[in-house]
Amino acid sequence: MTTNMPNDLYAVAGFCLIPIGTGESSVAEYIAECHRVLEKSGLTFKMHGYGTNLEGPWSEVSKAIHDCHAAVHAKGGPRVATDIRIGTRVDRDTPVGEGNDKKVRRVEEILARDRATCILSPRC
Repeated sequence: MTTNMPNDLYAVAGFCLIPIGTGESSVAEYIAECHRVLEKSGLTFKMHGYGTNLEGPWSEVSKAIHDCHAAVHAKGGPRVATDIRIGTRVDRDTPVGEGNDKKVRRVEEILARDRATCILSPRC
């Protein structure tokens, strides 16, 4: 385990920002506004159907989510609720911008190994 703790932990986060009370059935315009904020942040992020993966120094990740809230309010959204999951680790280095992708690749490697094993074994 690493004993030298960085001043700002590297955070791998997932968040789902939910504009409330917009009077519209679609919130895509508000989510697009958040996307613009994330583009300007310089952090690594990936939007998907039910949220966004975001990573970087903890303080910058937190600020980006804050700035998304502020942008949605500025666009006229009266309320915003956000679910956030944040992970950090200090037992090994996480290459900048690869935290979420590395997690996905690891699972894909395990599944590929399982598939290869099934091809060789009639029990699958």
